[in-house]
Amino acid sequence: MPERIPAIKVLLLPKDTNALGTIFGGVILSHIDLASAVEARKVAPHRYVTAAIREVVFHAPVFVGDLVNFYTETRRVGRTSVTVGIEVVVERWSADHRGEKVMVTVAEVVLVAIDGEGRPIPVQPS
Repeated sequence: MPERIPAIKVLLLPKDTNALGTIFGGVILSHIDLASAVEARKVAPHRYVTAAIREVVFHAPVFVGDLVNFYTETRRVGRTSVTVGIEVVVERWSADHRGEKVMVTVAEVVLVAIDGEGRPIPVQPS
């Protein structure tokens, strides 16, 4: 099986943490939004806006120093929209977890292709 390549990969820092010392869920959501746009642009090179984040499930916390991988797949291409599935997998790099991979979050995002004035346009030419 070929190795998956993440749409984006980030290293999260202390500025991204909440009062418990784990990474804010909103920080993860922001990167999910960016990763979904990267995937949508593979379908067609348009400007996209996020229309919906249908579901986000947090399975495990993300810690400072984790290398966070955002794996994407196109699930559906509609007339003006692209639905993207995202799986967030961290590589733990603490003294106890040298490179351990943990799936921490899954999500589904719907993006809409837009023109220069913000109106929906067809993803694929007619």
